[in-house]
Amino acid sequence: MTRVAAIDCGTNSIRLLVADVDPATGELVDLDRRMTIVRLGQGVDRTGRLAPEALERTFAACREYAAIIKEHGAERLRFVATSASRDAENRDEFVRGVLDILGVEPEVISGDQEAEFSFTGATKELAEHDHLPKPYLVVDIGGGSTEFVVGEEHVRAARSVDVGCVRMTERHLVRDGVVSDPPAAEQIAAMRADIEAALDLAEETVPLREARTLVGLAGSVTTVSAIAQELPEYDSTRIHHSRISHDRVREITDWLLHSTHAERAAVPSMHPGRVDVIAAGALVLLAIMERIGAREVVVSEHDILDGIAFKVAEAAQEGERGD
Repeated sequence: MTRVAAIDCGTNSIRLLVADVDPATGELVDLDRRMTIVRLGQGVDRTGRLAPEALERTFAACREYAAIIKEHGAERLRFVATSASRDAENRDEFVRGVLDILGVEPEVISGDQEAEFSFTGATKELAEHDHLPKPYLVVDIGGGSTEFVVGEEHVRAARSVDVGCVRMTERHLVRDGVVSDPPAAEQIAAMRADIEAALDLAEETVPLREARTLVGLAGSVTTVSAIAQELPEYDSTRIHHSRISHDRVREITDWLLHSTHAERAAVPSMHPGRVDVIAAGALVLLAIMERIGAREVVVSEHDILDGIAFKVAEAAQEGERGD
């Protein structure tokens, strides 16, 4: 087993995994897994730049994570940055800050690389579930983008499109600087049209409808699962590999789109940072399920972070063999 650390910095959240990993067997033992909402992508869709306050929130989380990585004695760290920092004009400022705090440069990866990591993380365990038919469609609904990956043991096709819960919220559900509470019917219709256009783009390169098992990743999907199960608090052990029917996803999405901020905030499993963006994320999930005719979605807590950790451990072990 190799002790590694992986950081995934997305548009809405930054997440850390410290784990002991054996890439040969697919075994991964969590030592520390945590998430902080930093909204790095705040306003990026409108301004093209990372906001100073968003950068400072992200750097504060990095300082916290640096202490945890040191405490556990991880041998290697890989820091992957996704949609927001990929698009921003001032991403050099972000890179310098991360390097100063953690001693590694963030890798601003492409959407295709992001999809590869997500697929690896989500499906290594699913191979044990023979009753889940292949190919898998792994869908990672992030803050700024959504990744679609179809494959069996390995990726067959992948595509990243610019629809995520933060981007859709800022583009369609904000009026006069505040999120509509609740949004008007025309706002919802415009958002749905935007999502459908993105699905058209994804289908140009990824055979979405060939999928036999839909696997959903990231906070929007896991939060919908928590709501579906009426959990008294967020419980990753009950969410991981849970299944949500299409009908239940539709009910929850409809409620989220027509609820107020206070009603969503009162959901016991809802992270405060997701209250304003969860409705958009749920609508992305629902649109995907309806596009491919999925009866259910299998929810995974293992995603891009786990995929990064497997790759770090593989590189570390190859380095040792080379020595």
